[in-house]
Amino acid sequence: MQKKSYNRKSGYSGMKYLFFIAFTFLMYSSCNEIDSEIPDVPVLIELNLDLPLYNDLAFPNNSILLKNVGFGGIIVSCLTEGEHFAYDAACTHEIIPSCRVEPTGLIGKCSCCDSEFQLFYSAVPAHGPAAAPLKQYNTSLVGNILRIYN
Repeated sequence: MQKKSYNRKSGYSGMKYLFFIAFTFLMYSSCNEIDSEIPDVPVLIELNLDLPLYNDLAFPNNSILLKNVGFGGIIVSCLTEGEHFAYDAACTHEIIPSCRVEPTGLIGKCSCCDSEFQLFYSAVPAHGPAAAPLKQYNTSLVGNILRIYN
């Protein structure tokens, strides 16, 4: 009677392969960011920071609200000299243009649900029921012209 020899190496390599696939799937599925559900609207705005209306944006820790652009308006903030951020003012909890985040310095507060957002880097919610950050727009500063676009 002959003994059958089993190749344990091939069985383990199959298990390693399955483990690798499962681990990779779990890693990618758990790292999803919370995306904003604010609708995409075309945005291309140029602000002259020398004009009195926009002059506050030339100085750190200031922000302004531009109404009638974007989905719910656009909040533009200046964190440091030359470092600007732009976000849609529509709250990510309510998602209607009339529920707008009103800026005060570098904090914005929703007029409907009282969620508060930090108006720099990624505009994550600091307090309130909102879970997703505000929708961010691109900015570029050339001289004293601040361009906001998507």
